Amino acid sequence: MTEPASASEPGDGSRPAPGEFLGGSLQIRHVDAGSCNGCELEVGSAFGPVYDAERFGVRLVASPRHADALLVSGPVTKNMAVPLAKTLEATPSPKLVIALGDCARDCGVFRGAYGIEGAVGDVVAVDADIPGCPPDPTEILRALRRLTGR
Repeated sequence: MTEPASASEPGDGSRPAPGEFLGGSLQIRHVDAGSCNGCELEVGSAFGPVYDAERFGVRLVASPRHADALLVSGPVTKNMAVPLAKTLEATPSPKLVIALGDCARDCGVFRGAYGIEGAVGDVVAVDADIPGCPPDPTEILRALRRLTGR
């Protein structure tokens, strides 16, 4: 697969740059592919009342069919490889995949574990990533704002 791009340089060249189709808003379906839940706590904070990601045009949606992007956390476990691919398939084009946290980027502390398929980029193409273990809500917001241009 391709090397993940940083959140400041989204797109791998095969898909349009986010600004070309997002129009300042981003509908996200969050997928936990096998994380320790540290990233999920920070996503909850980023979308909670203190950081309020929705004020920047970023919203969590319940279905991949309503999403512009998948926000994937954790290394991909063997049991989640096919569901992640199917979730991406259910997301309408054009779409983005964002790897959230060090585990999603390179398996982090789970690298080499028997139940791990690999990093998100080993299973699906990644357009942007957000580093950290776990990433701070301000870093999550900063990366998502870069994608929306807001």
